[in-house]
Amino acid sequence: MSSSSGSNAPQAPPVHIPKPIKFLFGGSAGMGATLFVQPLDLVKNRMQLSGEGGGQKMYKNSGHAIRLIIKNEGPLALYNGLSAGLLRQATYTTTRLGIYTTLFDMVSGPDGKPPNFLMKATIGMTAGGIAALVGTPAEISLIRMCADGRLPVDQQRGYSSVFNALVRISKEEGVVTLWRGCGPTVARAMVVNAAQLASYSQAKQFILGTGYFNDNILCHFVASMISGFVTTVASMPVDISKTRIQNMRVIDGKPEYKGAIDVLAKVVRKEGLFALWKGFTPYYVRLGPHTVITFIILEQLNKFYLGK
Repeated sequence: MSSSSGSNAPQAPPVHIPKPIKFLFGGSAGMGATLFVQPLDLVKNRMQLSGEGGGQKMYKNSGHAIRLIIKNEGPLALYNGLSAGLLRQATYTTTRLGIYTTLFDMVSGPDGKPPNFLMKATIGMTAGGIAALVGTPAEISLIRMCADGRLPVDQQRGYSSVFNALVRISKEEGVVTLWRGCGPTVARAMVVNAAQLASYSQAKQFILGTGYFNDNILCHFVASMISGFVTTVASMPVDISKTRIQNMRVIDGKPEYKGAIDVLAKVVRKEGLFALWKGFTPYYVRLGPHTVITFIILEQLNKFYLGK
């Protein structure tokens, strides 16, 4: 009798995570992952600026870049621009997740059926593009703070934090400068989102199909690294345009570049076609683990909230 009454006892309704909390967790997970990968971001940015305009390359490869930065600027220099990297995640990742989730719910069927792959890719690109626009001020601060240490002392901008960078850029160069390079930044975000969605989905499907993997963190890691390679190849030319435009100086009222196409043309003409993929290794090594670490942190935050 007791077992019967126990089985008929009302069960507590499942706990759902409110949308604002989901967005908060998404941004927090991205910020947590940035703490691990910031040195790779810095090395990628430095390598993309190395040899600019056909000048002498400062770094031979990623390892050489890391050694020189530590030797000349100290180990903590690998974390230059961390505050900007964290703000970028707080703005970009949170906005991207918020818009994606909202649009996903809007296009899902009345029975909760998820949209097809093409629609997922479309809303992913849309969310990524809008989020990139919101995150551009933090992005331009990050690029400049990462690049500062490679310049002679009298040419360094010397931003003390991302907030100092934002205030000084607004005062010294005008508020509009905070969105300099937003075109290639938005384009990069759309390319990254489209490439990641397509390649991650296909890679995961292939990996599970081999029979050697289960749908767990190892599978997600391998799929992320495959996806990261495809995404890196597709997005790096746009990324190098963004980096150079956001770091450029305006001398006597004349900017170094007219736009993204001008950057690409000059890079190919003066530095060679493969210079469009400068910083490939740190960019690639950053992309996969950042996704995985973000995923792991997000899962733990969700479990903590749900009391599991």
